[in-house]
Amino acid sequence: MAGDRDTERLDHDGGAPPEADGAGTRDTADRDGLGLYAISVAAELVGTGQQNLRLYERKGLLTPKRTDGGTRRYSETDLATLRRIGALLDDGLNLAGVKLVLELEAANRGLTEDNRELTEDNRELTEDNRGLKEDNRGLKEDNRGLRKDLKRARGDA
Repeated sequence: MAGDRDTERLDHDGGAPPEADGAGTRDTADRDGLGLYAISVAAELVGTGQQNLRLYERKGLLTPKRTDGGTRRYSETDLATLRRIGALLDDGLNLAGVKLVLELEAANRGLTEDNRELTEDNRELTEDNRGLKEDNRGLKEDNRGLRKDLKRARGDA
């Protein structure tokens, strides 16, 4: 629909991601998921209109937290998603395309994390295997010694 395309293209500059200050404080990490910003502030911070934020929610692109009274509250994570939406729209995608890209990126992050965990598990199993090989060598040596002892005890030697 032409009306939807006009609405989705309003005031998008893609925004710049927030700069990491390198502090890595617990407060920053805790704040990422908290709904801190009202819709007007969030729209201003990402350079778009409030109507676009409502549209993105209706289209399932993000789900801001809500106060007990139902007011939308946007987190730092939501702002990063809104900036990504703006950049994708600027690249020429429509909202359906943006939704697919966001879903694929989220799936990719999950797979990347799974891969990290599997790589670590593999490292641990490889180390365990090395230890078992060493144990096996020792058992084989013990077995040889016991066979020799048994032969001597039987008088075969």
